[in-house]
Amino acid sequence: MNTTALLLSVFLACLVEAVEATTIVLAAGTARDWRSALSGVGAGLVVLAAVIIVFGPAIALIPMDVLRLVVGGLLLTFGLQWMRKAILRASGHKALHDEDEIYRREVAAAQSASKESRLGVSDWYAFTLSFKGVLLEGLEVAFIVVTFGNIQGQLSLAAWTAVAAVVLVAIAGIVVRGPLSRVPENTMKFIVGIMLTGFGIFWGAEGTGAVWPAADLSLLVIIPALAVIALAIVAVLRRRPSAASTAATSEPSDFAVGFAGNRPELETIVPSAQETDPGMHTRSVAVETAPDAPREPSAGNSLKKFGLFWYDFIVGDDWRVALAIVASFAVTAALNTAGGNGTWWIVPAVAVLTLPMALSRIVRKH
Repeated sequence: MNTTALLLSVFLACLVEAVEATTIVLAAGTARDWRSALSGVGAGLVVLAAVIIVFGPAIALIPMDVLRLVVGGLLLTFGLQWMRKAILRASGHKALHDEDEIYRREVAAAQSASKESRLGVSDWYAFTLSFKGVLLEGLEVAFIVVTFGNIQGQLSLAAWTAVAAVVLVAIAGIVVRGPLSRVPENTMKFIVGIMLTGFGIFWGAEGTGAVWPAADLSLLVIIPALAVIALAIVAVLRRRPSAASTAATSEPSDFAVGFAGNRPELETIVPSAQETDPGMHTRSVAVETAPDAPREPSAGNSLKKFGLFWYDFIVGDDWRVALAIVASFAVTAALNTAGGNGTWWIVPAVAVLTLPMALSRIVRKH
């Protein structure tokens, strides 16, 4: 059960990230220079391979209980982020991820950038855009491969599964020669978010010393239960009006803004500036703004954005959720140390309670 779920989680997560990276590389190659773009892809893959080769065996040296606790906490925080975003998209409170629109934005930004050669690369912009796209999307893949693979003792299998997903997307990109918009990316993100959260709950609770009633078979209850809860929240949120529901169905890659020069954005007019039709129904208007000339980012800005990337990657978009997860682990561990029994329910209960609370805060803000 665990091996099958592991392979499915790794494959789907890697498929999603590979699709997003492919869109960026296609834009860089089509609008700029294919040789430079592919050089960036190669450099990004080399760095990712080094991360897995170095950190994979190193993480395996950590005691298993500590590894389950740390990885469980990271996966739970990470997975809840994916779930929140997927729920917001499915309920119309967040714009859908649209590869066609992202591709168009990337092409427009690339076309407006000046050409500059560095370190033997004829087009530095195309190189850096592809490199950062592959590296930053791939870091999530590397994280999932290393953590899942080590806990299950299947690092090689997890790595080859990731390679298979990347190769499949690369072949599809070559055949289609355009963004892979037909891939049900939003649905896959929904599924991956649920599975990452489920494994995070399971391993995190085990790391605190809790014993699951049905051992590994508990995952057969945890994951479907999370799916039911997520769908129920979607149904509730759909009844609440949202300006994002009629906005342009696209969003830029999470990492991309500011890393490779300015890019055109789509603004959603807020309710105070909405247009009103004769029937008194408000509607949101998507307005495209022209791209500014790209600016060379300073070293300080690049470091700051890289730090923010890791903060968002580890802590997430709501620090309260991360704090609640840490607290649930501490309480469970303390009760188990004191000889308590039946503490397995604390971590999943906190995870389930923080999900609607975090979503409510997000929806109120918008």
